[in-house]
Amino acid sequence: MTSHDTQPDEQSDGRLDGRVALVTGGTRGIGLAAARGLGARGATVVLVGRSEDSAKAAATALVQEDIDALGVGCDVGDAEQVAALPARLGPLATVDILICAAGVMSERTAKTLRTSETEWRRVMAVDLDGVWRTIAAFVPGMVERRHGRVIAVSACLGRMSGPGNAGGLAPYRVAKAGVNALVRNLAHEQGMGMRGVLVDATCPGHCRTDMGGPDAPRSAEQGAETAVWLAGRSADGAVTGVLWEDREIVP
Repeated sequence: MTSHDTQPDEQSDGRLDGRVALVTGGTRGIGLAAARGLGARGATVVLVGRSEDSAKAAATALVQEDIDALGVGCDVGDAEQVAALPARLGPLATVDILICAAGVMSERTAKTLRTSETEWRRVMAVDLDGVWRTIAAFVPGMVERRHGRVIAVSACLGRMSGPGNAGGLAPYRVAKAGVNALVRNLAHEQGMGMRGVLVDATCPGHCRTDMGGPDAPRSAEQGAETAVWLAGRSADGAVTGVLWEDREIVP
């Protein structure tokens, strides 16, 4: 594991040497693919999974690929666990890149008027509240250092146009719309990149993950590529506070 006291400038070759990246939902799917992409570019990667065992197993697999990785168990749906995470990480809590990829899908029948209180809270606790909690835990340090990249894995189902307003899967769609709004709000609060912290959301598309299923048209690596790209961008003149898909801004 490595840590650092100064923030390196963005490197034009896309390298992330000397940076610390924390990825929630990092044990599988989009999160694991993003972690692998960041680690391959030289970042030290902290994989956050719901259980200690799954996080350590995923990190061990990346270490075998010569990636500097550490796994830690933390349920982002649990406020106390997230609040305790920075202290557990010690020097590695000085995070340069935060990717919030932890997520759960709502029940397929969960429409707005057919969703139980339990189901609504289950999805919101992870998909929206978990993103806010993780941001609250790690982004203040970025703000103080005037350097950071925050990327929330959202979904085009959370758009206010296109497929996002078609109804159904209500807790999931509303949570992702909330993530998009959270990103936009935080980006404005940070001067839309002028203070060194970029805040963005990505739509990975329909990918072959546990959530997306084996017949989805895109790989997890394709879904994670834009997040990895965003993590290495320079703040100079960067457009931020938006939803991205395949390196393009989603209207």
